[in-house]
Amino acid sequence: MLRTLSIRDFVIVDTIELEFSAGFAVFTGETGAGKSILIDALTLALGGRGDASIVREGAAKADITADFTVTPQAAEWLAANEFAADEGGALLRRVIDNAGRSKAFINGVAATAAQLRELGDLLVDIHGQHAHQSLLKTEAQRELLDNQSGAAPNVREVGVAYKAWRALARQLEEFETNAANVLYERERLEWQVGELDKLAAKPGEWADISHEHSRLSHAASLLEGAQEALAVISESDEQPIVSQLSALNQKLGKLVAVDGELQPVVDLIESARIQLQESVYALNTYLDRVELDPDRLRQVDARMEALHSTARKFRVDPEELPEEHAKLTAKLGQLADASDIDGLRQQEEKLKAVYLDAAAQLTQTRTVAARQLGEAVTKAMQELNMTGGRFEIALHPGEPSAKGVEQVEFMVAGHAGVAARPLAKVASGGELARISLAISVITSKATTTPTLIFDEVDSGIGGGVAEVVGRLLKKLGQERQVLCVTHLPQVASQANQHFQVAKSTLDNGKTASRIDVLDATARVEEVARMLGGLEITATTRQHARELLAS
Repeated sequence: MLRTLSIRDFVIVDTIELEFSAGFAVFTGETGAGKSILIDALTLALGGRGDASIVREGAAKADITADFTVTPQAAEWLAANEFAADEGGALLRRVIDNAGRSKAFINGVAATAAQLRELGDLLVDIHGQHAHQSLLKTEAQRELLDNQSGAAPNVREVGVAYKAWRALARQLEEFETNAANVLYERERLEWQVGELDKLAAKPGEWADISHEHSRLSHAASLLEGAQEALAVISESDEQPIVSQLSALNQKLGKLVAVDGELQPVVDLIESARIQLQESVYALNTYLDRVELDPDRLRQVDARMEALHSTARKFRVDPEELPEEHAKLTAKLGQLADASDIDGLRQQEEKLKAVYLDAAAQLTQTRTVAARQLGEAVTKAMQELNMTGGRFEIALHPGEPSAKGVEQVEFMVAGHAGVAARPLAKVASGGELARISLAISVITSKATTTPTLIFDEVDSGIGGGVAEVVGRLLKKLGQERQVLCVTHLPQVASQANQHFQVAKSTLDNGKTASRIDVLDATARVEEVARMLGGLEITATTRQHARELLAS
């Protein structure tokens, strides 16, 4: 339920702070006073589109905040998306500056407009003033029926199955059309993969063999250099370096007794001797491992040439050959599967069967919902002065699509004894408005959304029908919070809470919209204005009192 709404610097609104209660509330006022601004502002807080044009002239930003109590479903969503507040509830805030930049918050945490919309769908259901016009579109009719029947999971399943089926069907059609090209491409890939199979290049092989080739081709130089280093360090006929350092250390060691400051020098020389001795061990190990191997060098030369030659042929670097092999093998496998036309046809038939099964379940769900909704709207039409009228939902067989195998069409018979015809062809503006309102009220009962908003959905009706509409909305308000922008006194008189929207002039001379909560006396004046226009007489006031008392 919507508890409070704060609007600042929005269109012609300066500052408005509103508190709401449960039940049925109405917003009334002169034409152009800004009654729908409230709905527009709330829509923005619920993630609707907004730009710099909604910021009040001269202001830096528009700021809308809406505070809701939450249903279990909304509380679960808040927890799952890490927006839950310790005190419960949901505080939605939207800020748009005069450069068009937008910020969104849920319970003080930065959010996206998409997240506001997701949460908003669980909190509020808005029926716009042009809702009846959308009913003329077959797509809107189908969506309304699916929402009413809870068929969204079925629709998603049908869409997934249809996509998979049609993708394979297109592949089959393409193969049948281009069979010769596919065969040529398969032969070419078989030859390429065969070449790479014979080569059998392994990941990392090029780097390893390049290193080995460098070592083998320079083996003589490596042996000579290592042996020369070993001789100089420890095996020379003349005094080798290690021996010189040992002798020098012994001599200086004796002098340390005379002057201790030589000790660091002795330590450094000893360290150098130890390091050189370690290098002797390493050189000996290296010489045991390195040897001249002309046969191995020839083998490595041949392997490098094979890798390099094949890489040139396939226009890749030698180190990329294993990856190219895997890619071409996978492509050949796909083409081999695709070229199995019988197998492909069997797969296509299986996927088609899966789709048709899902579509049949969707049709069954829609059929039940269509009958129930038709009966409910027909009953409501009798109350809305369309005695004998009948509402039906036809499911016409159609071409398979992502939305199922039938077309949904709303049909109406304006009075008894006539056949139902498409809604767009037979309903007048007033009839369409009444049918739309009946559908809105009935479908709203089927949802768990705690707050319902009707924005002038009662346009095009009046008289006794308007009184019935008011009673319908009031009855709905006993189950949900209902907010309604209306121009009908018969509807306004049924409300539990009455807000009046009016324009006023600020100190700076600019026009602003304000919203006041009306007490019993003010309600009489407002309903009288709605009944009689600008000149309010004692008679219209008395009529207003009677409406409010009814």
